[in-house]
Amino acid sequence: MQFKTIILSLSSIAAYFALTASAQAQTTYRLPGEHTDQHRDLIAGQVNINEQIQVETTRQFLDNLFENEEEPEMDIYTEGWDSKLVNAYAGMEVPDRHTIDVSNFCMPHPGYVTSPYGYRRRFRRMHKGVDLKLYVGDTIRAAFDGRVRLTNFERRGYGYYIIVRHTNDLETVYGHLSKFLVEPDQYVKAGDPIALGGNTGRSTGPHLHFETRYMGYAINPAAIFDFANQTVHTDTYTFTKSTYQNARNFDPAANAEYAKVYNQNNPRPVASNSSKKSGKSSGAATYKVKKGDTLGAIAAKHHVTVRRLCQLNGINTRTKLRIGQRLKVR
Repeated sequence: MQFKTIILSLSSIAAYFALTASAQAQTTYRLPGEHTDQHRDLIAGQVNINEQIQVETTRQFLDNLFENEEEPEMDIYTEGWDSKLVNAYAGMEVPDRHTIDVSNFCMPHPGYVTSPYGYRRRFRRMHKGVDLKLYVGDTIRAAFDGRVRLTNFERRGYGYYIIVRHTNDLETVYGHLSKFLVEPDQYVKAGDPIALGGNTGRSTGPHLHFETRYMGYAINPAAIFDFANQTVHTDTYTFTKSTYQNARNFDPAANAEYAKVYNQNNPRPVASNSSKKSGKSSGAATYKVKKGDTLGAIAAKHHVTVRRLCQLNGINTRTKLRIGQRLKVR
């Protein structure tokens, strides 16, 4: 009898909770009127961001950032590549990640960036390198140690160009040249003169088209080189298939400032300026630092690597140069 009483009591309690839950489910909750008014005022005060940011305006800004950039060249690894110019990496498996030593480097030319890496909407073509300012006859140097894989001419794109395969697993491409200073299969050290700058191929003005590639993948050179400061960002570069097209700290304003300094220190050469065209540096053992000088520019001018310049002077790549400072260059 007592057990039945307990069962009836539990049933009554369950029924009570069921009725309570049903009543709560049917209850309509409403926010206080004051809260509703505040919410309405917030919505009314919001600004339509579409009226402030126009997609077309942004595109026009990017298109005008480098007004005189060239139409991108055809990709020599996939277009215009005949039986003699086989892509050496076609069909090979490329690792998802690979760390590359770039510490022993030389800037290929101290010019500033006139056209960066990236897709060109108005040309519907990818620009797989950077264009650097130069004058016809300026010396072009090997960016790293390696062996010349190819010297060739392509009328519709790179003009006279060189491909160097480096000991750090990179390949570099130098386009629109006027003269070769090396031959295929020749071994070169970082900083060695390999060509003279020019205006050949699909080009409307003298410049160097410079590419950095890993197993055929065209890496953004600004991921490796800091062109405004004429050095590398770090001693190593890590290639990944998801980030190889990204730059590291490419600042158009810094590039523009460097361009001013470069143009002041490198006026257009006259016909009698043979030393510039020959690529020969002065025989002086020291160099006096001038305004706008960088370790990369000084190293290129005196045919040494930045690493060697640092060793000669007991400094590192982060050392701040002083105007009037004397540096050993040989």
